[in-house]
Amino acid sequence: MAYPQDRPRRLRKSETLRRMVRETSLDAGDFIYPLFVTPGRALKRPIVSMPGVANLSVDLAVEEAKAAHALGIPSLILFGIPDEKDPTGTGAWDESGPVCAALRAIKEAVPELVLMADICLCEYTDHGHCGPLERDIRGHISVSNDATLPLLAKAAIACARSGADVIAPSDMMDGRVAAIRNGLDSNGYVDIPILSYAVKYASGFYGPFREAAQSAPKEGDRRGYQMDPANLREARREAMLDIGEGADMLMVKPALSYLDVIAELRRISDKPIAAYNVSGEYAMLKAAAQNGWIDEPRVCLELLTSMKRAGADLIITYSALEAARWLAA
Repeated sequence: MAYPQDRPRRLRKSETLRRMVRETSLDAGDFIYPLFVTPGRALKRPIVSMPGVANLSVDLAVEEAKAAHALGIPSLILFGIPDEKDPTGTGAWDESGPVCAALRAIKEAVPELVLMADICLCEYTDHGHCGPLERDIRGHISVSNDATLPLLAKAAIACARSGADVIAPSDMMDGRVAAIRNGLDSNGYVDIPILSYAVKYASGFYGPFREAAQSAPKEGDRRGYQMDPANLREARREAMLDIGEGADMLMVKPALSYLDVIAELRRISDKPIAAYNVSGEYAMLKAAAQNGWIDEPRVCLELLTSMKRAGADLIITYSALEAARWLAA
């Protein structure tokens, strides 16, 4: 009986050998850790649908940032939860608000961290949409694309002034990257890069985030400006448009159902790519682990590795602290 000469199993005999020939590596330096920041002091408000995640006051966000840095995580992305909201989301560019305050405090405490500011209005509007609303002659509501752009630029400038190292617009308005780039450049922030949520789908995986950010739309939904989950060619178009407007990095959100999209962007662009391992993906992992159905460390690291294997350079994940500890064990 003839046996195959090429026997892949030869390279799987031991953990050391498997590690030596491993094609995709994952470490804490790949992670960006999201924080939800809210006004107050010594305030920690757990998010029921996201076990282990909480809305934090600035002082506790600083402590969380120190913990992330100690584990080798290089970056945070900040989301603001204001006390008051209004139709235009003015809190997004309030330099005394929670994000700007957290940027200053964390930058002072842990200057080595790369601080990213999520730029969107949905957390700050009383209606939960990503910009001011308008109605057509039939009474249908939609977000006013062009009215939103200067507001996003104002928010980006406020965050840059407060210490943000990277601006990350997530609103999915057409032309937002150019508007933000122009705003940053005209205010002297020419060296601050933009990580664009270039490919953000109208996904069902965002539910826990909307609980955390108190940002669920009160009327309508976001399918009029976020992408249809069925579309891949549109993802290429969105990515190339954002590159043309000045995006320095690209993001795909969510990650797990869109690994093919990450791979396609990796194929067509040499820009750094981030994958957002979103709240619903995190919640499913936690629920399955709490029910004893999966080995959480093993499955979590397998999922994060799949994002790297698909082509992501960076991963935004709520599992960052735990994953960093598991990788170091």
